[in-house]
Amino acid sequence: MFYTPPSNLQEVSISFSESNIWLMNICISIIMFSVALNVKLSDLKIVVQNPASVLTGLMSQYLVLPAMSFLLVWILQPEAGFALGMLLIAACPGGNISNFFSMQSGGNVALSVGLTILATILAPIMTPLNFEFWATRLDYLEPVFSTISLSYTDIGFTVLQILVMPLILGIWFAYKFPRFNKKISTPLQYLSILILISFIAVAFYGNGSIFTQYWKHFVFLVFAQNLVALLSGYYLATFTARNSEDRKTITIETGVQNAGLALALVFTFFEPRGGLVLLVAWWGIWNILAGLIAAQVLKLRAFKTINA
Repeated sequence: MFYTPPSNLQEVSISFSESNIWLMNICISIIMFSVALNVKLSDLKIVVQNPASVLTGLMSQYLVLPAMSFLLVWILQPEAGFALGMLLIAACPGGNISNFFSMQSGGNVALSVGLTILATILAPIMTPLNFEFWATRLDYLEPVFSTISLSYTDIGFTVLQILVMPLILGIWFAYKFPRFNKKISTPLQYLSILILISFIAVAFYGNGSIFTQYWKHFVFLVFAQNLVALLSGYYLATFTARNSEDRKTITIETGVQNAGLALALVFTFFEPRGGLVLLVAWWGIWNILAGLIAAQVLKLRAFKTINA
């Protein structure tokens, strides 16, 4: 075994109030709304103009990443809460800030926007379906998974509320009020991201001793899963994407996951087991760091190729 998990994490309790959960869900909705403000109806043409890259991006997020994450869990055999957190992250759609990182990397922003829209629309079905399918493949997860009251209807409706509806509302708002939209879209996006980071930081601060005690376990797992996600997206796109810009975007969309949604689902539907919360919360922080690093690496790689 490559990894030795802690044995007492199932008894660890992470404190997070009901009001904080409610505010976190609102914050995620605002982030999704602010992302949608930058969507143009012309961006949707990418679905028809470039179906191969769109299909590759969706397959990478909803088929390849969950399968590769399961393989990583099978190899490492992390503590059950950590393992379920990894599988939940893999079942979520790409992160709301992936469009920004795609632009920074020199990727296909229109493709990134199209993938965000389609992956978000599919999330109410694919997220609970993927999570349950892969979480029930390993026997050692069964004792913990059996305590989770997984309801497709409830989870799907929650994803619909905090992701899909704000997305549709934001696209409508941008189309209906273009002048006002230009004034608020960028400030709102930065503000909502800062608020979400603050919520995650408060969760870490309020449970500082727990994070200090177990950080070496979940930090390694998040880094490993994120690296697998980025590499699987990159190499899958190498065989199917039509150009390097599409490959960059698919890499970013696969590697930057919606940890905010995962954290909201954890506190709303799961008993807040220590390992599950620790891993998903750190994903929320690492998402931003990984996105910035991946964007610069992809941008530098393209520069070297051009000047080779």
